[in-house]
Amino acid sequence: MNVADSRRVASALEGLDFQPTPRAEDADVIVLNTCVVRQSAEDSAVGRINSLKNIKRNRPDAVINVMGCLVGIKGTKDLEEQFPHVDVFSPPSDPGPFMAYLTQEETKAWQQEATSRRFAFMDGELTLPEADQQHLVSAFIPVVLGCSHACTYCIIPYRRGIERSRPVQDVVNEIRSLVSQGIKEVTLLGQIVDRYGLDLQEKTSLPELLNLVHDIDGLERIRFLTSHPNWFTTELMDTVASLPKLMPHIEVPHQAGDDQVLKNMKREYTIDQYHRLIGEIRDRIPGVSIATDVIVGFPGETEEQFQNSYDVLRDLKLDVVHIARYSARPGTVASRKMEDTVPDDEKWRRFRLIEELQEEIAGEINLKYLGEIVEVLFEGKNKDRWRGRTPTNKLVFVESGHDLLGEVKTVTITWTGPWSMQASLPLENGVQRINTES
Repeated sequence: MNVADSRRVASALEGLDFQPTPRAEDADVIVLNTCVVRQSAEDSAVGRINSLKNIKRNRPDAVINVMGCLVGIKGTKDLEEQFPHVDVFSPPSDPGPFMAYLTQEETKAWQQEATSRRFAFMDGELTLPEADQQHLVSAFIPVVLGCSHACTYCIIPYRRGIERSRPVQDVVNEIRSLVSQGIKEVTLLGQIVDRYGLDLQEKTSLPELLNLVHDIDGLERIRFLTSHPNWFTTELMDTVASLPKLMPHIEVPHQAGDDQVLKNMKREYTIDQYHRLIGEIRDRIPGVSIATDVIVGFPGETEEQFQNSYDVLRDLKLDVVHIARYSARPGTVASRKMEDTVPDDEKWRRFRLIEELQEEIAGEINLKYLGEIVEVLFEGKNKDRWRGRTPTNKLVFVESGHDLLGEVKTVTITWTGPWSMQASLPLENGVQRINTES
């Protein structure tokens, strides 16, 4: 979601004739996009804000904007007092205050005097050098903002607000515009993306939206995330199975493999229900890959309860597991009412056990691709190798002297590992083989 917000602000800045630069020190406008889903992320954001003091001291005319979840939705008075060198604070997914600041009379006068105007993004994960802005292949499209579910560990509802679906036509128009600029793949985003449209006056649904997006000429691939076990319907499964542009990769987190822990998390399903959901997804979507999220060390999680989580992953053999060590977030129900009983070293032990298990499982799953012919959409280049993804979201590397950016190519998988694959690319005069060493 933060990547999508950053892209949107970058486009707005380019509309004001700013150009991106990768160095904050060279920028006239600096945007710091923040995440606070874990304490370490919030600490990093605060550290980066403080690091901008020297730039502001040396260049008072530089405009600093802090946006994202650190700002939240409840006002900025405390942040303004804590960080007086920041010019403007923007709530998540709302660049309005920042754009208003840049177009006010004093700022416009400064813009007119500048011979060139440059902006830089800082968020720990995303920078926007010029090449990336001009050659994007995939784009994230927020369709559901905020969340009203309020799992006990989650800070998102308190920072991004209640659940709000974007109007259908706004989503479709944005995607059409991006496709006209060369985008080949979109990922529709929501904290619970399956709930899309339920809050709109004219009721609609995610399957209905996906059908409309599927009809956009020039768009080649569609993905969506993140799903919730309680809202992933058979209609949605059948939509994925029936629409060729919809990729057979599902992200449906279960967070824990023990019913009591799930109850404490306010997830509102049982592990038996999750097992049956995964079975139905696999039955209805041929060749599907499935990703999940798991939190280890949730308050009160016993060794037995952790073992239950381990066993669920061992039995289900999912393609991807995103693992997090529980981190108390001030303001959440868990931080107010539950004692963080699991020591940090024990959280790390549990983290590594699942990491090792998933490495083995992913290696076994990916090995089945060896020698297979698959389609890959190429997104960019790492040194001398092109990188892209299969329909099931497997990362593939290919060596080629040709420009493959934005191309969907049929390749043969020649090497597999747990986290990526390598492949050969057919050429006009034969097949180009690549180094198959890991």
